[in-house]
Order: sequence, then C-alpha cells, then structure tokens
Amino acid sequence: MGLSSANTVVNEGFQLCVFDLRRGQQEGQELDKILFFHPADLPFSTQLSVIGLSEGLITFTRLFKGIAFVSCRIFSPEAACEVIEAEKHSHVFHQAEQDIWMVMVVDKSKESDAIWRIDALRRVLKEVHSLFVMFHGSIRSLLDKEPSGGLVRPHLYNFIMDYLSAFHKRSPWDICCCDFLVGKKIKLPSFRDCLKERGTVQMLTVGREAALEVQSLVRVLESCAGNTPCYSLVLFQDLLVSTTLSPDDTINLFTYAVLRLAPHALLSRASSWSYLRKGNSASQIAAASVLASSGPVSEQFYGSRDTSPHGGEHSHHVVRPLQLNKWYKGTDGFLVTDIWGPEVGIMVSATPTVWLQQTDEKMYLCVYQHKSLTLILLFPISSILNGEQGLSVVKQQIVENASLKMLKVEEKLSKGWGGENAYHVGGYRYLLVDGDRNVSRASPPGKVTTLTKVNIDPAEEGFAKRNKSKGTNQLESLISLSNLREEVDLEKSREIWDDPGHDKDLEICIRAKNNAWVIARTTRGKELYMVLEKANETLLFASDAVEKFSNRYCSGAFSLD
Repeated sequence: MGLSSANTVVNEGFQLCVFDLRRGQQEGQELDKILFFHPADLPFSTQLSVIGLSEGLITFTRLFKGIAFVSCRIFSPEAACEVIEAEKHSHVFHQAEQDIWMVMVVDKSKESDAIWRIDALRRVLKEVHSLFVMFHGSIRSLLDKEPSGGLVRPHLYNFIMDYLSAFHKRSPWDICCCDFLVGKKIKLPSFRDCLKERGTVQMLTVGREAALEVQSLVRVLESCAGNTPCYSLVLFQDLLVSTTLSPDDTINLFTYAVLRLAPHALLSRASSWSYLRKGNSASQIAAASVLASSGPVSEQFYGSRDTSPHGGEHSHHVVRPLQLNKWYKGTDGFLVTDIWGPEVGIMVSATPTVWLQQTDEKMYLCVYQHKSLTLILLFPISSILNGEQGLSVVKQQIVENASLKMLKVEEKLSKGWGGENAYHVGGYRYLLVDGDRNVSRASPPGKVTTLTKVNIDPAEEGFAKRNKSKGTNQLESLISLSNLREEVDLEKSREIWDDPGHDKDLEICIRAKNNAWVIARTTRGKELYMVLEKANETLLFASDAVEKFSNRYCSGAFSLD
C-alpha cells in the first residue's frame, strides 16, 4: 500500500458507476438502472449519458467477435468487456454480477505521472465488489429484497464512498491496497505501484518450529468452540501466517484486516471509547466533506443519509464497516466496534458479521489481538446457541484456554521477524506473484522509492504507448516496468481465449538508458517482475541475475534449465 505521494492525483475527470442492465429499459424509467454514481452531484442527464454509453459498449462487444481496438482487447460473446480506450478517456469495465456492471471512466492526462495499468484499475473495482459482498451480500440479493432500489443504493453509496475516502493511515510496508482520497481528490494506483499486486495476500515466512506452534494454536482455538465450526486467520504485523478459509475468503478478510484490524491500522487512534465518540480525525472531516458535497438531490436518490436505525419508516440502518477509527481493543484482548449498532434489547454493541463464500453462511466476526499478533475467528451464526450470549461463552473459553498459546506464538514470530525490510534483496527491485495461490511478495516500498529518475526517449521506449507527456522525456524505471506489465497483461488476455487452460512461458527484457534492465518472466502460473539499476549492459548479465534470484528465492521456478 503506497503512501499518498505515490499515487496519481486526479482532481476531475474521474467517474465511477454501478448499474443494472435489467432495470430502466422502459421510457421514463431510465434512472432505475443507476445504483451508484460518483460524483453524485452531476446532473442525472450526465449520469445517464455515461451509463448509456457504457451500456452501448457492453452490448456492442457482445455482438462482435475478434475485433481488436486500440486497447488490443479481444471482444467476443463469451468475453466480458474489459476496457475501451478513447482519445481522451479510458473506460474500465468489471462485470460484478450477472447484468450488474461497474465502470470507471478516467481522463487521460498529459502529465507523465498520470500513467496507470488497466488491470490495476480493474482490480480496484473487483476489490470494492468483493468487500461489499462480504459485508452486505450480493447486489442482486439486495435488489430482490427491495426492487425499488431503496435498500441497495444507500448501501452502495456509503460503502464505496468510505472505500474511496477513509483509507487514511497505512503501514509503511502495506502493498495490497492504496490511499484513494485526500480532501476531494481521487487518487488512482499509478505506475509507482507496478511492484504491487492487489487481490493477493502477503505471507510471513516462518521456520518449522514456529509453524508447529501456529498449527497447535489453531487446534486449540477450534477446540474452544466445541461442536461449533471455527474458521481462522492468523496474521503477524500485516502478513498472513495461517488460514483455514478458501482463497477468496482469505483475500477478502486479509484485505479488511490490513485496512482496519491489524496493529498498524490502529496505531493512529486512542484505545478509549470516549476518544472515539468525541474526536474527529482529519480523514473523518475529509470524508464528511465529500459526502456533504453530493447535495440534497443525490441524498434523496441514493438515500445516503438513511443510516440511523430509527430514521423513519422507510429508512435503513446502513452498516459502514470501512469507516475509519471505529475499532478499539477491549480489556479482554478482543477488538470491539459499534459499527453494527446495538444488540436488540440490550445496551451492548452487536458483534460484527460477514458472509462467507466458502459456505454461503453468515458468520460472527471476532478479532483477538496481542501485540503484533492478530487472530480473526469466524463462527456460523446458526451454530451459536443464544446468539450474543452464547458467543460470549466461546470468547471466554478462548481467553482462558488459548491466551498462553497466543503469547508463545507471538514471541516465536517476533524473534524470527526481520522488520519491514525483511524481504529486501540487495540490487533487486522485484515483484513475485503466484497466481495459483493468490500470493505475492515484493521489495519493501521504502526500497522501491530509491529507484532513480532517468531520461528515456518515448520514441525509443517500445512499450510506452499510452499516456505519454508531450514535450518531456523525464520518465522513470518504474514507468518502463508499468508499460511492460501492461503488455504482459494483454498477452495473458490473448492466451485465455486462444488456448484456455494452457499457460505460455514468457520472458521480456528491456534495456533502459540509465543502465537499468526492466524484466518480466512468467511460467506455470507464476510471474516475476524486476528492475535492475546500474547494471551491466549485456543481456547475459540480466539473464544471469534472474537465474540467481530464481534459484535462491523461488526454488528455481523461473530458471530456464
């Protein structure tokens, strides 16, 4: 997760919408198809124009097969539309659910900093939807509950605006998400984030002895739940240590944990309830100003103010799990929040809940934290007798029977922890992605920022085809790598439709003018990207450097032998 200075800032020319193709097909009912739109204060005619164009592009790409546009995406009836590159805009598409689409429209800037990868933008849309479903269920299910849209619109509006505005204080080595809003400026993942991979987890490497201690802890936790199923994630700092969940559920909960639950996400706040109720952080003020700017018309349409459980006959209590500074540590070690409101009939905050894809069940979300160790525990609501009271008994069992084991695990992991630069490899700036396991590892952000600026002639840079700044040659090694990754993304898209189920090995090496090599190598579901600066000019040097890295840190996965 990058710092605020590490991302593209977009003042205007950014639009994000969610719409349903099944709705608003009759004349005079066109507004029904709009489920979310940002900026919400744009005239409805403008919103409908953007959505109408997007709907037309989706329909067009379904009708024609094998037509390649500027973006080089291949369209077919079987393939969902991914991106349309116009002269001044990029339209990025994500089919979130059947007939429900999310579209991001971004202006192309003449600034050299405004360079992003389309796949990185699409991953933002995927992440928004995945987190939304985890907390609220599918968009379609909310529409089925209330076909008018009065239920889904306030949920989408508050959730997406919190997603854009509330990512304020981050760990210096976060690499799965990024800040999006400062004041009223939307920031997009830029070329500076090309050594990060959203939608993956970052694992902590542990020794055999520590791994056995973690396994023992997980068994103790499961025994504390008795006959109730217990799913768990174990994190140390912002890194995953253990999971008993499916890959998709692991990614969603890991992402949320890094955003709101891990120790570094709680560092900027006090641990007292009175502080939370009295204080207003800078990010809360910024978020409030953005929500307020939407105006009364959008409030009526999106229902953005219907957040109180007592707001009236037709109001809805909208749970906002991405709000900042809403979690704190209780006296028993479990994290507590009032986001889910009070438990019915008692003056106690309700336990958070999430939807688990693995079992399609609603689960209680319990989080225990000791120093740098965070345990996320999930229990099926249907399996807990007496609701909150029964859950309290399970928590008490965990405190009594697992506390010493948690202390021991935290101590073991702390002794083996190498700090924020633990995965730095001297001479390399790299990103390693295992697509089969949804795991990534990268150079620490602090080391990536040491890459020096260089002069590269855009006319000679073979992959700098998009978003070039006229009249300037001041680019960076990371821009070359970002453009290289864009080419790899396109090649992977072609492979999916040309030969499904078969991964083609790929290697690309680019020589930059600052004595740097920019390298991409993919094989058997794994991807390796790296920048070698102040490197020998021969291709053999670059190849040998990749071989050494592969043999030492990747068990030879990228070796050519």
